[in-house]
Amino acid sequence: MFSNDRPIYRQIRDLIIDRILTLGDGAMLPSVRALAADAGVNPLTVAKAYQDLQSTGLVRARKGVGLFAADGAVGNLLIQERRQFFTEEWPRVQARITQLGLDAAELLEQA
Repeated sequence: MFSNDRPIYRQIRDLIIDRILTLGDGAMLPSVRALAADAGVNPLTVAKAYQDLQSTGLVRARKGVGLFAADGAVGNLLIQERRQFFTEEWPRVQARITQLGLDAAELLEQA
């Protein structure tokens, strides 16, 4: 499930981000223990991922209730994820397109 190229807590963080983007602002997120059990990782690893997201204001904890996607989290994440896509992922995709000799018309035809 996890790759070796990034720390596991970052990969768990990405799982939480995907859930926020899917469920939306205010959505209840899985507990540290539940997510650790589902992912087969140490709860401290999940706690570190949640702490990272809390420190950036994307996740909020309500004492005795649980963890929730913060208001505005989806909009902020879309900005961040798009920026990351264009700076980290798109150059690799673009290089592969060039390597294969594809043009825009071929790509649009497949879309």
